Amino acid sequence: MVALIAIAVVVVFALVFAARTIRVIPQARAGVVERLGRYSRTLEPGLAIVTPFVDRVRPLVDLREQVVNFSPQSVITDDNVVVAIETVLYFTITDPRSATYEVANPLQAIEQLTVTTLRNVIGGLTLEATLTARENVNAELRTVLDEATGKWGIRINRVEIKSVDPPADIRTAMEKQMRAERDRRAAILTAEGSRQSQILTAEGEKQAAVLQAEGEREAAVLRAEGESKAIDTVFKAIHEGRPTRDLLSYEYLKMLPQLAEGDANKVFVVPSEFAGAFGGIGEALSRSFGNRPGSADPGDAERAEDNGAGGLPAGDPAPGQLPTGGSGGKPPATGGSGGKPPADGGSGDKPPAGAGPSR
Repeated sequence: MVALIAIAVVVVFALVFAARTIRVIPQARAGVVERLGRYSRTLEPGLAIVTPFVDRVRPLVDLREQVVNFSPQSVITDDNVVVAIETVLYFTITDPRSATYEVANPLQAIEQLTVTTLRNVIGGLTLEATLTARENVNAELRTVLDEATGKWGIRINRVEIKSVDPPADIRTAMEKQMRAERDRRAAILTAEGSRQSQILTAEGEKQAAVLQAEGEREAAVLRAEGESKAIDTVFKAIHEGRPTRDLLSYEYLKMLPQLAEGDANKVFVVPSEFAGAFGGIGEALSRSFGNRPGSADPGDAERAEDNGAGGLPAGDPAPGQLPTGGSGGKPPATGGSGGKPPADGGSGDKPPAGAGPSR
């Protein structure tokens, strides 16, 4: 019985000895070993053997990146505005020995250092700069904290300002300022748009006026060229056709009614050439009626030629008289009536007998 008890005690002692001798360190963990109260070594992940009752393994140190959210801290800005700033810190323990022996409470030390550094940085910035320049504040905080925690075996990976909460009255004033700024920008944009619209409208009207003027000029030039060519063509046609005086007189009389048209024409002025034109028409009518059978004695022309008369042909009335003929019972016209000089072929504009106007 005593032997059994002794064997049991030996087995229990062996188990306890083995448990204190063999240690398994998990991944991303590190163990600090103290031998007789002094630092001996750092255990890496895996199986490790320690001397029982001589070596002591302190609590394992987490080597993974850790995140700490610090509560909001009251900070006064450069323009004397109290704001509450909440920060988030990312850090990693790089040296388990320093993190164990250099600082008693790493998290509390980092928090206090963050608050102090944050007050120093924000104290030199205005509220607007604090709200808009967070990247610069984060970079400056990380630089200061990383330099201070380097001797503790801790590396500061990142520092972020989670929120910046100014007082309620400051937020109200900021909202009013933002609304006023947006209204000002909207008014400026509206004015610029109106100005651009007016400028573009004026430029369009100017270009339209220039194009219209150029079109009118080209149209006037083309119209003048067309009229010039038309006049030239008519002039050439008239000269090539050799019109008689009778035709010209008739065309002249046809234009007289057009001169009298219009509501504003109160007085109709007959030009001095009217008598000459009428005389030409009379001569044409006289020749027309004179050539008809029974209108005159055919021997009058022969007698006029035998007597040597050089005036108008037989049957032609004198200027200003109606034509004679066999119809109407009108007496024949005499060469000396009405105070006119005798038709001797040498007076007036009439050509000698046999040399009348060409047809």
